[in-house]
Amino acid sequence: MGGMKKAAALVTGQEHLDGSVDEIVFYNPDNGYTVARFVTEDGEKISIVGSFPPLSPGEVLRLRGGWELNPRFGRQFKVGHFTMTLPASAKGIEKFLASGLVRGIGPVLAGRIVKTFGAGTIDVLTREPERLREVGGVGRVKLEEIRRSWAEHQDIRDLIMFLQEHGVSTGLATKIYRQYGNRSFTVLRTDPYQLSLDIWGVGFKTADQIALKLGLDPASIERVRAYILYILEKDNEQGHVFSIEADVVERCAADLGPAADKTGQALDALVRAGKIVAEDIPGGRALYLPFFFQAQDEVARGIHKLAGFPCRAPGFDLDGAVSRTEKELGLTFSPLQRRAIRESFERKILVITGGPGTGKTTIIRAIVDIFRKWGKDVILAAPTGRAAKRLAEATGMDARTIHRVLEFQPKKGTFKRGPSSPLPGEALIVDEFSMVDLPLMFHLLQAVPPWMRLILVGDKDQLPSVGPGNLLHDIIASGMVDVVRLDEIFRQEKESLIVVNAHRINQGQALLQPPKTDKDADFYFIPQGDESRAFQTICKMCAWSIPRKLGLDPLDPRIQVISPMYKGLVGVDNLNTELQARLNPGGEGLQAGTRAFKARDKVMQLRNDYDKDVFNGDIGSVVHADRAKYRLYVDFDGRTVCYEKDELADVALAYAVSVHKAQGSEYLAVIMPLMTQHFIMLQRNLFYTALTRAKKLSVVIGSYKALWIAIKNDKPVKRNSRLKDKLAALGPPRPA
Repeated sequence: MGGMKKAAALVTGQEHLDGSVDEIVFYNPDNGYTVARFVTEDGEKISIVGSFPPLSPGEVLRLRGGWELNPRFGRQFKVGHFTMTLPASAKGIEKFLASGLVRGIGPVLAGRIVKTFGAGTIDVLTREPERLREVGGVGRVKLEEIRRSWAEHQDIRDLIMFLQEHGVSTGLATKIYRQYGNRSFTVLRTDPYQLSLDIWGVGFKTADQIALKLGLDPASIERVRAYILYILEKDNEQGHVFSIEADVVERCAADLGPAADKTGQALDALVRAGKIVAEDIPGGRALYLPFFFQAQDEVARGIHKLAGFPCRAPGFDLDGAVSRTEKELGLTFSPLQRRAIRESFERKILVITGGPGTGKTTIIRAIVDIFRKWGKDVILAAPTGRAAKRLAEATGMDARTIHRVLEFQPKKGTFKRGPSSPLPGEALIVDEFSMVDLPLMFHLLQAVPPWMRLILVGDKDQLPSVGPGNLLHDIIASGMVDVVRLDEIFRQEKESLIVVNAHRINQGQALLQPPKTDKDADFYFIPQGDESRAFQTICKMCAWSIPRKLGLDPLDPRIQVISPMYKGLVGVDNLNTELQARLNPGGEGLQAGTRAFKARDKVMQLRNDYDKDVFNGDIGSVVHADRAKYRLYVDFDGRTVCYEKDELADVALAYAVSVHKAQGSEYLAVIMPLMTQHFIMLQRNLFYTALTRAKKLSVVIGSYKALWIAIKNDKPVKRNSRLKDKLAALGPPRPA
């Protein structure tokens, strides 16, 4: 019994095996860990396990390793080292090409190619690819697609072999090639630390290990320079526009050992080379990556310039127009709402801020209506696709993401709209502005001409943007821009405990509970201090209580669990695993690391992918998990997107999401755990943001202590930004 508790027991020593891949059983795109069926030269079918690049059926391998006995899966060959060769027989080549490894070649075309060239097919692909035109169905475009894909396949094989010799995993080798292509060898030999800046999921430690294995001196100044740039990059990812020099020096001393003595020298060299910009600030120096220094200065100047540009008044009775719109919409505007609408026509730049239920969307509808009656075009924009969709639904008007408005060009990585091609129209209204970061604001202002009005609408009490900066807070605090603060909850919203409690959270007050007899309330706090019981309650709510109450399928994306943390029993990671098992049981899925994707699963995109037209935070539903070709097909709002096996790290289960990932979205029902185990994340703006994602029902499950901590902790995490100071330093805007 004792031996069976071990994951596997080695039963023989090292040996070699030659053969070909028959089927991929499991593949982890994060580290390349693979389980595959393998056919040896003798025709024996065995299981192999190890770290590989994305393999395809038909690939010929020479393996070195040893046999092990897995208590669950039986006898397996554990691969320690491998070399990749190409199949020699016509049958092997056809299977190899039919696997989908080479773009442009499917099973039918593979058969025609091998029928034409036989065992010489590989030689034709490598040395005379133009001969493929002899095969029916291969035109110039198809030939070029096949030629490029075959060249990429050869390049990545060479890279994997090179990195294997230096102890680098094949999973990482694949990521390196995806980033740099045929420049991979050059980058590795000249600046391996660039990996930590360019490749998602690769930190300084990983790049450092590669650099040291490739022979870099651990006390070299290059290593210190790379670590400093890495610190600045990581601080940007945490929302900071710049890093504090004293903090950078301290971190170098803690992490680099003797090499840290060169920190001052490395900093000076980086400043001289223009890779860092240093700026004196009270009590020390601010260190910027150059783009962020430029962006902060340009945003400050852009706001100042726009605020000082003459504002052409409409040639009609504005108050009368507001009254007519009020009547047509069947509403009664509050004095503050009337002021916000009026000032949208009297100011070049205006901020409208307020919490839920204060009528921000109604104001946007009225503003657009009056502009249109004036004969002027208005652009509606939001920072995310989800927020733009919500804005369009709420106003009945066209709304796009800021990237779409600026006409982002994925292949060039640039925006078409800018100083030489400004945005058209009289006004630009940006909703959910609290989510806009400094880089996006920089590009936005580049495209706003002086004659355009800019109206920024958002909730200042929500979480700041995921990216660097705290734009809405800094612009309001600078006093440079006129601000209308909406603080009145409308009568129809006063009946909503979601809205009322959101405002009570901001005032540091205890939440209101509905009477026990009220079965139609939209907010409930379920006291539960025990984490395991809270977990069971969440599962019951998702599987039965809420779907029954709202008449929805448990897998409906409009029901969402939002958790403050990723770890723990009621953290995002565990909840995704457990809720998938309960809400979408049965059926074989596509295994990707510790995750398995199955048809009907709720999934989320984890990073912006402009080629696929899906963005960080977009939620979709799995249509099909193709285990044979290791592809995942996901439906995003009626559009199906395909993920290849080396792209599966870009998606994750979304039965539960973090508060930051939920920002900008709206759901019919939200369930949120709030436990003392989440202490580090119990902050007022985080709790407020999660609560206000719910439209019809919000259920908070947790302890009274955790609830009270979250309400009382109104100290936001400080972000290093000087936008407020730079705006103030420019002085009052003067008409141009």
